[in-house]
Amino acid sequence: MRLIDRYLLRQLLGPTLLATAALTGVALLSQSLSALDLMVNQRQSALVFLKVTLLAMPQLINIVLPIALFVAALVALNRLHTEQEIVVAFAGGMSRWRVISPGLRLGATVALLALLMNLFVQPACLRAMRAELFEIRTDLAATLVRPGAFVEPTPGLTVYAQSVDGAGEFLNLFIHQERDGGTATTYTAESGHMATRQGRPVMVMLKGSNQEFSERGVLNYLTFDEYIFDLTSLSRTDERVHYKPSDRYPHELFFPDLQQDWEKRNRLGLLAEGHARIATPLYNIAFMALALGAIIGAGFSRTGYGRRIAVFGAIAAVVRILGFVVQAGAEDAAWMNILQYLVPLAATVFALRTIFRQQVNRTIDISRKPSRTAAAASGNPA
Repeated sequence: MRLIDRYLLRQLLGPTLLATAALTGVALLSQSLSALDLMVNQRQSALVFLKVTLLAMPQLINIVLPIALFVAALVALNRLHTEQEIVVAFAGGMSRWRVISPGLRLGATVALLALLMNLFVQPACLRAMRAELFEIRTDLAATLVRPGAFVEPTPGLTVYAQSVDGAGEFLNLFIHQERDGGTATTYTAESGHMATRQGRPVMVMLKGSNQEFSERGVLNYLTFDEYIFDLTSLSRTDERVHYKPSDRYPHELFFPDLQQDWEKRNRLGLLAEGHARIATPLYNIAFMALALGAIIGAGFSRTGYGRRIAVFGAIAAVVRILGFVVQAGAEDAAWMNILQYLVPLAATVFALRTIFRQQVNRTIDISRKPSRTAAAASGNPA
């Protein structure tokens, strides 16, 4: 790679990294706000919250990468053009292809990285996130007790705890259980904690009392130092982790197990997701080409390219929205999957035609009358 090519590539690479980091940060902020209930309602630690947020990053990065490339390329190319560095490159004999090739190579490299993330990294991370969320959702300690609130996890069972300390110990615990036949039992304890005894989930209650009304209305009262309250009926052992289409690997999308009822009913949706994994990296090349077309495709202007940038920005937005529409339509009609590839490819062809529509003019028209300044400098008055 020649020196000027490396220089142009560096000018594009820096803003691309900054734009990607900034947009990913914004996307992570929105993701973290949606997952904030893990800490508030489910009483999970900050480490679990951070893990779930970071596992969503590959999918978020794939979404923001084309936008980051487009914005970064516009910023870098606009500066290079207004400072006449692009003009100097043309005057030095560089063709339009030589000038735009560093940007296209950067777009192709980002597209390849996005493809690898789409095919392998994203499903692996989302599967891990789905498993983590499943464990949180089926966590008995989180669903059974909410500090300061009466919770009814199942009909006939009411649980209350005044607070929970840092070690997961429930303080001032209250459990009221109603059984068939009209009997009711109330348990109170100074503290309690979740445990497993003989493979079964239990609540270990310490220093409390047990009050039970029999069918005849007789009150039985008992104090205890330790009491084991069985929670087996509350554990949902029949639940399994269900992976969404975004969590599946390519072979599961293109060749689903049609013996499974859900996969048979959602076969077209899985196929659309599989084609989208391969087609969406092409938007990185398309958006880079659109940014190049917005600046390189126009003649030099000292006043800037604000109107042209706005037009190409609107075109990029329409192209990406159209891609989402086509992907949604492919879930009902398999033939529309070909359009998932044609939309970014058509945008790339349009941008390249815009760039090469005007040829660079490096000749000097000697038939033109010399200017007054040139004539005075030569000693021949006009």
